[in-house]
Amino acid sequence: MVSKLDPWGAVHVDDYSKLFEEFGISSFDEILPELKDPHPYMRRKIIFGHRNYESVLRAMREHRPFAVMSGFMPSGRAHFGHMMVMNEIIWHQQQGGDAYAAIANMEAHAVRGISWERCRSLGINEYILSLIALGFQPQENSHIYFQSENYRMRDLAFELGIEANFSEVSAIYGFSGETHLSHMESVMAQSADILHPQLAEFGGPKPVVIPVGADQDPHIKLTRDLAYRTRKFLVEQREGYISIRGKAASTSLMQAAEQVLRQGDFGKVKRYEEHIDVTDIQDRQGLADGTLREAMDQLIIKLETVHGEYGFIPPASIYHRFMTGLAGGKMSSSRPESHIALTEDPKEAAKKIMRAITGGRQSLSEQKKLGGEPEKCSIYEFLVFHLSDDDNELLELDAECRSGRRMCGTCKKDVAERIQRFLTEHQQAREAARERLPEFGIKD
Repeated sequence: MVSKLDPWGAVHVDDYSKLFEEFGISSFDEILPELKDPHPYMRRKIIFGHRNYESVLRAMREHRPFAVMSGFMPSGRAHFGHMMVMNEIIWHQQQGGDAYAAIANMEAHAVRGISWERCRSLGINEYILSLIALGFQPQENSHIYFQSENYRMRDLAFELGIEANFSEVSAIYGFSGETHLSHMESVMAQSADILHPQLAEFGGPKPVVIPVGADQDPHIKLTRDLAYRTRKFLVEQREGYISIRGKAASTSLMQAAEQVLRQGDFGKVKRYEEHIDVTDIQDRQGLADGTLREAMDQLIIKLETVHGEYGFIPPASIYHRFMTGLAGGKMSSSRPESHIALTEDPKEAAKKIMRAITGGRQSLSEQKKLGGEPEKCSIYEFLVFHLSDDDNELLELDAECRSGRRMCGTCKKDVAERIQRFLTEHQQAREAARERLPEFGIKD
C-alpha cells in the first residue's frame, strides 16, 4: 500500500498498479496502441501510467503545438535515473514538441540548503551537459534555464500563489509550523515551471506533458488544480451534451463565449446566467471520443487569452518506474553506492556493476535448479532501461535467466563492458556539449 507520495522523500513502490486505485493515475497500456513509434520506455512498460496524455497524443497526431517540461534539482550527481527524464524530454522534442528543462536551484537552495554557487556548478556540470550530449536541441521555444534566472516564471509563481492557501499546500506536502516560507515558495515555483510554457510569449496555451517518477505526482495534481482555478470557463462533457460553465466570467465574456460557440456551429447553443449548454450536437462521434469537447475548449481558451486571461490547459503527465539501486532500494543521488553517475569514471562504474545485487539465487546449484529472477535484478534493469536497443535480446536474456542457463557473473561482465563503453562515449559528448552552452544562452 502506498499511502503518500513524497517529492522530497525516499519512496519505493512495490506494486505500481496500486497507484491507479489510490491516486487516480491511468494505465499507459490503454493508450499505447495509439502511438505509431513509441519510445522504448513506453513499449517496455517502464512508463506505466499517465494523466491526460491523450491531449498530447492528439496534438502530435494533428501536428498542433504541444510541449514537454521537466526539471532537475541540483542536489547531487546526475545518474542513470535522471537520464530517463532527459531521454523522455528529448524524445518529445523529436516528435515536434517545444521542450523545457528547469534546473531547480531555488528548490535545492530552499529545501536542501545548497549554496547558489554549488547549485549552478552542479546544474551545468552534472545535468545540462548531459542533457545536451544526449540530444536536446536549441530551438525557438525550447529552453534550459535556472529557476532563479527565469523572471517570467517567478512572476507567474507569485500569481499562482494567490490561488493556493497554506492549509491546502500543507495537506498535500505535510508542511508543519516549522516549515519555512521559502520551501513553500519553491512549490509555487515548480507549478509555475510546469505552466509557464503556455504563456503568450511562448506560444500560448497548449498541451504540456511532464515526465516524472510517481513520487512527483503531488506537484502534478496541485498544478492541474491551479490551472483549473485560473480559468474563467470550464468546458464539461455531460450525458449527450456539453456545458460551458462561467466560473468567474463577466456578463460580456459570457456573451462573447456564446457568440464564439454559435460561430463554431456545433449544435444548439443556449446561454443561461452562469453557463452555456450546447445540445443537439451534430458530430456524435466527436462527442463520444471527447474530441468535440476539446475543440470547444480550444475556442474558449482562445477567447480567454484574447481578453487577457491565461487560459491554461491542465498539464498532462507520464510516470516511469524507479530504477533499482545497485545495493537494493531506489536509485538515489544521496546514496553513491546505489547509482552510477553519468560523470563516473567508466572503469569504476564497471566495478560497481560487478559488486551489484542481482536477481540470482543464493548458490550456483540453486540458480541452475530454480533459475534467476530478472524482475528483481538491477543488472538486468540496466539493459532494459538503457543498454539494449533490441527487444528480442532482452526476451532471450530473460528466458535464459529464468531457466537457469545464464549465470549472474556472465550478465555482470556483459553489462559492465556495455556501461563502460556508454560512459566513455557519453563523457566525450559532454565535452563537446560544453562548447555549445552559448547556443542555449548559458554561461559556463
